[in-house]
Amino acid sequence: RPPRGGGVRGFYENARRTWDRPLTAYYLILGSASLITVLGLVMVYSASMIKALELSLPASYFFRKQLLAALIGGGLLLVASRMPAKLHRALAYPLLAGTVFLMALVQVPGIGQSVNGNQNWLSLGGPFQLQPSEFGKLALILWGADLLSRKQDKNLLTQWKHLLVPLVPVAFMLLGLIMLGGDMGTAIILTAILFGLLWLAGAPTRLFGAVLAVALAVGAMLIKTSPNRMGRLGCIGASESGPADQCWQAVHGIYALASGGWFGSGLGASVEKWGQLPEPHTDFIFAITGEELGLAGTLSVLALFAALGYAGIRVAGRTEDPFVRYAAGGVTTWITAQAVVNIGAVLGLLPIAGVPLPLFSYGGSALLPTMFAVGLLIAFAREDPAAKAALAMRQPVFGRKKRAGARWKTMRRRVKKRPSGER
Repeated sequence: RPPRGGGVRGFYENARRTWDRPLTAYYLILGSASLITVLGLVMVYSASMIKALELSLPASYFFRKQLLAALIGGGLLLVASRMPAKLHRALAYPLLAGTVFLMALVQVPGIGQSVNGNQNWLSLGGPFQLQPSEFGKLALILWGADLLSRKQDKNLLTQWKHLLVPLVPVAFMLLGLIMLGGDMGTAIILTAILFGLLWLAGAPTRLFGAVLAVALAVGAMLIKTSPNRMGRLGCIGASESGPADQCWQAVHGIYALASGGWFGSGLGASVEKWGQLPEPHTDFIFAITGEELGLAGTLSVLALFAALGYAGIRVAGRTEDPFVRYAAGGVTTWITAQAVVNIGAVLGLLPIAGVPLPLFSYGGSALLPTMFAVGLLIAFAREDPAAKAALAMRQPVFGRKKRAGARWKTMRRRVKKRPSGER
């Protein structure tokens, strides 16, 4: 029943009731992820045309590859959204083992490929490449969620050794394989996932702080021993390219955002993508979005990621299943942390880490596991008892009429079979 009165209070009450409906998280995840992916396809096409022509390729080359990846990812999303939690748990160990094998294979000379100085790729033949470390994020989440939920069922998470072992050693093994290839950006996201799982498991502050201190110390050492990483750190907030143009990408990303204004210069009208801004369709696609769609476009992207993050937190917070809570929280941590790192680098607030914007940037290796993870969230949102009941009530009208007609025909057959004296 609508609240009495109008004005701000009535609007607030209506909004709160709408927000608290059982299917809110389900529709937010499905809608926001779909819109981010579709808008990402549009921006990939716009941002990659000049780069493709520079490489003597058709203007739609990168768009077609991304569209193919999105279609395959859509299939993965649909499959994941229909899979029960038990099947997701069954995939955890095979996925982890396969990912570790592929990440180790990347380091074998002659098999792994180096892209932009990072040895983290496998060639699949022709123009197709695979980055196994992107699947490592999904593998860590599923395996870690299964591990922690089984330990919680046995009341073992109150002991610090069961919180850390074997979760932290396996995560460090994945981080070591990633850092062998020099990809610190992916390592940062994997570390964020690890901390998210520990936080969800209720790790005490001292234990959490100790793991964080070790991670910060290792990260500081890796940054200090690499001139390239030190140079990226020095480009935070840079307004000039600096000596040897070491901050060229960071500065031109700001130029692209600044020239967009409120509503941008229009789709396809970016100036920075004409050879000025490196990686316009991958790591810095958010800058091209700001230039062509303006502040309105960038705020829309931020709002969609905020909605997706809120829905993931809501799914994790309302479930009674420990596995669902850990997996949903891990996926939400992954997507939001990666979006913050990417957008923060484009805005000049964080060092350039070389990670794509989830569901938005070009790259099939990043898109496929992310869309599967979104399907995971949708499956968990559907399994909520209140959401399941609401979905059952919203079956298509045609289906309800068909079942009603079948029931009527059954009743008529039963009446005809009765003896005439019983009628």
